[in-house]
Amino acid sequence: MSPTSPNIGGLVLAGGEGSRLAAANTPKPLVEVGGTPLIVRQAETLGHLGCTSVTCMIRDEFPGAREVLRRRTWLRPVAAHLCHTPSSLHTLAEGLAHVPEGPVFATMVDTVMRWDDWRACWSGAMAALAAGVDVVLAVTPFVDDERALWVTRDAEGAVRGLGEKPTDPPCVTGGVYAFAPGVRPLAALAVRNGMHRMRAFLADLVTRGLRVTAVEVPRIIDLDRPSDLELATAWMAGGAL
Repeated sequence: MSPTSPNIGGLVLAGGEGSRLAAANTPKPLVEVGGTPLIVRQAETLGHLGCTSVTCMIRDEFPGAREVLRRRTWLRPVAAHLCHTPSSLHTLAEGLAHVPEGPVFATMVDTVMRWDDWRACWSGAMAALAAGVDVVLAVTPFVDDERALWVTRDAEGAVRGLGEKPTDPPCVTGGVYAFAPGVRPLAALAVRNGMHRMRAFLADLVTRGLRVTAVEVPRIIDLDRPSDLELATAWMAGGAL
């Protein structure tokens, strides 16, 4: 476990309907990987990485997920808020209003990584924020999503573009982000201006000229489909892909 970093708020985005994972017959935040519900896994992970607090944004159709969080004892303070948002960008903007002031380390509820990769994302993000970067994206060459968001980087690793066109070598986002404090009002502004997708917001930040960089890890699994759940369960148990 890394030492607590000053004023780094953790944020878990669980505001989606999770309809693509409907075959699991369980609300996505409560789907288990390795015997632990995703919402619990993410909150625990952010606390152990060093977030000083963790805020979980949970869709109001899944109040049971909030109750699961309330019944547990946490390493860091964990707050759970119900929301009814039309996109992950809206959930982000609403969640940032609840996170204490300062930088934010955020993850989608359905992002699955091994612990060493979480630590690599955290340490890389903290170093980048300390160096004045505005946004850090966790990226991976592992592509298993027909709707992946592809990342173009320069020789120094700075992100120069985000889009739907595959890159060579492969590089896609993984649902984990670190934001400097100045990004907070931009998320709220994007929502007010009618922007609806997280990927559009991230691409706009690059276009605006913000300093955006990436931390690459070998594999990130996004739990969208039942097959993803099977894959993640086997992988986290130590099986090969």
